[in-house]
Amino acid sequence: MNQRFIELGEGFGDVFELCELIRTNAARFTNGFIFASENPDGKPILSVAAAFSPGGDSNFTPIYICREGIQPESKRLRMAIESMQAAGKEPISLDVKPSRLFADKELYYSYLIGILRLNHFLPPLR
Repeated sequence: MNQRFIELGEGFGDVFELCELIRTNAARFTNGFIFASENPDGKPILSVAAAFSPGGDSNFTPIYICREGIQPESKRLRMAIESMQAAGKEPISLDVKPSRLFADKELYYSYLIGILRLNHFLPPLR
């Protein structure tokens, strides 16, 4: 099983795309996530993500993410949460390290996948 993050952007127009993905793939939507971290000046910054079950005979688990561009109490965050709830899931909130602490984005995404597997929010590799 291959589990990978697909970055949609950093929290602006891409949140609309994430909501549309959840709406049109509600049958495959498995979990929604809100990752909280801090930007360099210590203010909270959020990422939203949605995990989907593999399509068809595939072993690929996509996790779409809008990385570190969403402010707490914003309309974008409310839209994402409402989309997840409309698909029958409550978002899971996790405090994580910010991506700037990692040498590249792939290391950051490996870190997040490890957290999600450890907490059984993603299935183990087969």
